[in-house]
Amino acid sequence: MDKLLNAVNHSLRSFAQDEDGAQVVEYALIIAVVSIALVVALKALTANGGGFATFITRVTNCLTTATCT
Repeated sequence: MDKLLNAVNHSLRSFAQDEDGAQVVEYALIIAVVSIALVVALKALTANGGGFATFITRVTNCLTTATCT
């Protein structure tokens, strides 16, 4: 019985000291913040009288011609 309790105690201590799960949470938070920033940026870029297709057309025109409006 003591061996079982010692094994459980050891398992719980090693689980409490394991920090791999914290890295996953940190990466998830970074991805969430970047995603929110992208949505806000796209919303601001497409707010000038058009949708996303209009924005893409403007970018394409800027890249293929010498004039950007």
